[in-house]
Amino acid sequence: MKVLHIDHIGVAAKEMEEVLKFFTEKLGMVVEGYETIEDQAVRVAFLPLGEGEIEILESIRPDGPIARFIEARGEGIQHIALRVDDLEEALRTLKAKGVRLIDETPRRGAGGARIAFIHPKETHGVLIELCERDTT
Repeated sequence: MKVLHIDHIGVAAKEMEEVLKFFTEKLGMVVEGYETIEDQAVRVAFLPLGEGEIEILESIRPDGPIARFIEARGEGIQHIALRVDDLEEALRTLKAKGVRLIDETPRRGAGGARIAFIHPKETHGVLIELCERDTT
């Protein structure tokens, strides 16, 4: 398993467009696109930044994971995503080391990535997403 770099930082937002105003109007960043992932009840805006990006996450349902996160902790950083070279290998390695995983098999994430989450109780409260992207 090799961690390559930070892929993205996910920021939970009650009102996506309000949060985007700061990043676009104040910081001069550009929204590259939007995507809705129905099975995760989330709408995502992508702000490229170097090799990675900032993803603004807005719940599309009041009972979605982002809505529950905001209710419990407020708006802000929801997760940090680390790009790995081989997601299946990373999950096998972590499981063999006794690491508690939310996802034992990859699932589809935003931007065409394959993703899996490590349980935050393993990472001292930080929700870590592992992701793999097809770079061809």
